[in-house]
Amino acid sequence: MAQRRGRKTKKTNGYSHHNKVKIVRGGADYFHYIEEIAANAQYSLHLQTYIFDENETGNRVAEALMSAAKRNVFVYVLLDGYASKNLSASFIARLKDAGVHFEFFRPLVLSNVFYLGRRLHHKVIVADANVCMVAGINISDRYNDIGDTAAWLDWAIHAEGKVARTLNDICVNIWNRSALREKCKATSPPVTPLPEEECLVRIRRNDWVYQHTQITRSYRELFNASHQHVTLMTSYFWPPFKLLKRMAAASRRGVKIRLVLTARADVPFAKYSERYLYPWLFRHKIDVYEYNKNILHGKVATRDNEWLTAGSYNVNNISAFASVELNLDISNAALATELNEKIEAIINNDCAQITSESFVASSNIMKRLGYYLSYRITHIIFYLFTFYFTQRRDRN
Repeated sequence: MAQRRGRKTKKTNGYSHHNKVKIVRGGADYFHYIEEIAANAQYSLHLQTYIFDENETGNRVAEALMSAAKRNVFVYVLLDGYASKNLSASFIARLKDAGVHFEFFRPLVLSNVFYLGRRLHHKVIVADANVCMVAGINISDRYNDIGDTAAWLDWAIHAEGKVARTLNDICVNIWNRSALREKCKATSPPVTPLPEEECLVRIRRNDWVYQHTQITRSYRELFNASHQHVTLMTSYFWPPFKLLKRMAAASRRGVKIRLVLTARADVPFAKYSERYLYPWLFRHKIDVYEYNKNILHGKVATRDNEWLTAGSYNVNNISAFASVELNLDISNAALATELNEKIEAIINNDCAQITSESFVASSNIMKRLGYYLSYRITHIIFYLFTFYFTQRRDRN
């Protein structure tokens, strides 16, 4: 890369400058931003997500998408063929009649490449290649604040600038691989001025079939590069063994590691598998907290008040080796500190610390047997449903 005016160029490691970024907690604020992004779209709008339910929240988002399409915005909606399979034919027809381009990612029956365990798990919206959100949040009432019922705890990153341009290209590429009939035409929205902010952001992807393992590497770097503290909040914690080794090594170096998990899980079997790892965590001096207010569904991590990652990636083998995932890594002290402070407040107000003593006191021999069997059965199920004969080389 050429040097300009005698200044040394910096190694970016995939980070882009000129991004305006804010942290968004799930619930009403998140869905307000979705509606705002759709309302302001002028040329193109991509929404790709795992779950899209036909309920109050889903209908609100659908109305925003249809309104954009009626303004002649190119609207492309790609949903996972398994998790969103319960959408009615009339709901889908209403979207299409309004001008929304709609597809399922790898429908289980119609797919010409059958990978049962490979699901579209990321949650992304991007408009005009200029503004975007990357989240762990699905489109459904349980992720929203409905009446007196609080949303599941989750997070998103709202960004404007270069990162949105790259994310638009990724969405176009995934759509064109998945579309059975109509390829995406909205590939080049008009270029808009970039923000003046210099927030460093990089897109990280996991898709084992196409040899993307960037998010897995980011989590390894999280522990390898840490000096003071790491805070990790995740649902369905079942990490690859190599990541556990890096957690243990960081703890031995004196890094304070806090792990925030859910106390109540929407998949109880997964929680039992998770608790099998608690004794290992205690032995390696990792602090464990369980969120009690509602179900924790978020997936974020911070390091040393300098760096954070957020998106759809659960710290488990399914996200590492099966699902299509997308995160944003952000190298910015102010935002990392802000997220740390938000998590600190959640720990203080809505969590209970689980210690070795309290865990032993609350777990009789039958429970511990249940934890062990759940963990082993989870491994068996994982390998049965994600046995791929080959990896495909990404040609893009």
